[in-house]
Amino acid sequence: MHVFVTGATGHIGSAVVTELHEAGYQVTGLARSDEAAAALTARGVNAHRGDLDDLDGLRAAAAAADGVIHLAYRHDFDNDFVAAAQTDLRAVEAMGEELVGSDRPLVNTSGTLLLALVAPGRVATENDTAEAGPRIDSENATIALAERGVRSSVIRLSPLVHSTLDHHGFAHRLIDIARDKGVSAYIGDGSNRWPAVHTLDAARLYRLALEKAPAGTRLHGVADEGVPFRDIAGVIGRHLNLPVAGISAEEAGQFGFLSLFASLDNPTSNALTQKVLDWNPAGPGLIEDLDEGHYFNE
Repeated sequence: MHVFVTGATGHIGSAVVTELHEAGYQVTGLARSDEAAAALTARGVNAHRGDLDDLDGLRAAAAAADGVIHLAYRHDFDNDFVAAAQTDLRAVEAMGEELVGSDRPLVNTSGTLLLALVAPGRVATENDTAEAGPRIDSENATIALAERGVRSSVIRLSPLVHSTLDHHGFAHRLIDIARDKGVSAYIGDGSNRWPAVHTLDAARLYRLALEKAPAGTRLHGVADEGVPFRDIAGVIGRHLNLPVAGISAEEAGQFGFLSLFASLDNPTSNALTQKVLDWNPAGPGLIEDLDEGHYFNE
């Protein structure tokens, strides 16, 4: 089976490529630069030069593949989140059109944080949905393809996908902010919860979704259902030898773009995902992984 993977050189995409190779798949990866193309080639991956704005190129790559895993995203949170989401939607629509009527799989990526406002005060499930919004539109467009002969699915990833393979994710952002501000902070009493998942567990989930997710399925890349934000701040403070303190909502701007999310309570279930795909996360939990210290040695 030949799989086209966008984001193949990224943190999670690199792990997905390894997972696919070990399972015997042929992989083509989207490469935005000559350097990225060379890195893919060195790993035995066919490189497809282009980016998310190259809709014709995305169509061609999807048409030539037996399945698509879409992980690339323009993570321009500090500048124009809405424009990044619109770019993603156009890319999903372009690749999806090439798969219509084929029953080939398209596995897209979304995030659990979008559910914090959909399921306030309770644990969010795979059945929770939103009508519209940035990134939600891409999720809904993917699910809608199931009615047009595409075996489409969406993996909502935890905000914290963690491992030694992670070099630029939200965990690093929180650590960098603590270093810069001289305090490891949480908002209010810090009881709000964020889910988390180990990178290798997430990679295995993408392969399983490619292989057997039913059309129109929403899945949760979640292992830790919800880790209190103050516990995350506590580990960071301990390793950086910094004070750990609660701050007010008015002071949340110190989190930068994460100020939009740092106070969200986002406990998220993976029960249906485990049942549908027989996926059982096996990697260390977030606090255990942070306590190993590798996040603080860079």
